[in-house]
Amino acid sequence: MAIKTILTGLSGGTASKGALELACRLATQFGAHLEALHVGLDVEELMLSAGASGFAMPVDGRWIDEITADATATAEKIKTAFTEAAGRHGLPVRAAPEPGKPGAMWRAETGDAPVIVAQRGRFFDLVVLGRSDRVVDKPHSDAIEQTLLQSGRPVLIAPAEPPATLGEVIAIGWNGSVEAVRAVAIALPLLQKARQTFIIAIGEDDGDSAESIRGYLRMHGVEATVRNMLKMPAVGPGGQLLSAAREEGADLLVMGAYGHAPWREALFGGTTREVVGMSLLPLLITH
Repeated sequence: MAIKTILTGLSGGTASKGALELACRLATQFGAHLEALHVGLDVEELMLSAGASGFAMPVDGRWIDEITADATATAEKIKTAFTEAAGRHGLPVRAAPEPGKPGAMWRAETGDAPVIVAQRGRFFDLVVLGRSDRVVDKPHSDAIEQTLLQSGRPVLIAPAEPPATLGEVIAIGWNGSVEAVRAVAIALPLLQKARQTFIIAIGEDDGDSAESIRGYLRMHGVEATVRNMLKMPAVGPGGQLLSAAREEGADLLVMGAYGHAPWREALFGGTTREVVGMSLLPLLITH
């Protein structure tokens, strides 16, 4: 899969900095079109939803004006940051994409951000979302889960502080699943540019298929090292995978997401939730 179009969702909070920086880097690296999407608060929808839930909302015009002004200021702030970042990375800001030419454009909407980002993300090769410091040790943000499950596209989750490098050393979390296979195929453009690639398989049952995926990668010009690890009873597979990726010096972790039904992972935990909740590495994940 070629990476020709990238969408990044920018809320204006602490998550936006890392997402914007990594999205610009990737657009420059692959000569891609980047769209920055900011979804602002819909005051009317907020009041209707609150009323339907039985909550009384103030209807004073000054209150509405203040909320609207805050939303406008946030949008302008993140738009300025977007314009500056695009300039630093040599991405011309355009009103519309031009096929075959790298560039960037701004898009602003109002409404339910997780739903809008997931729906818009369907028309891009890659979606880059930020992970706020506020959700560390939590399984995900609504936008991340909605986009993974509803867009049909891969998601790169950026830490709040962008790393110095991206994709020089890539770790693949491998368990032989359909999701893992799809994640590797989608990550090929990045893997082909990486300096080193590690396939990390946790559990004896995954050893043979890890060698098979290594052979598949070799046919695509990617030399990878397989690291088979026994499961550690006292450590979850997600924590073990992250620890191994850090030991190899990885600056990107590739893995499949939600191999079980999401409601089962929500109830009983799961490697996806564990990794997204704990990782300070950029993650490329797909469902």
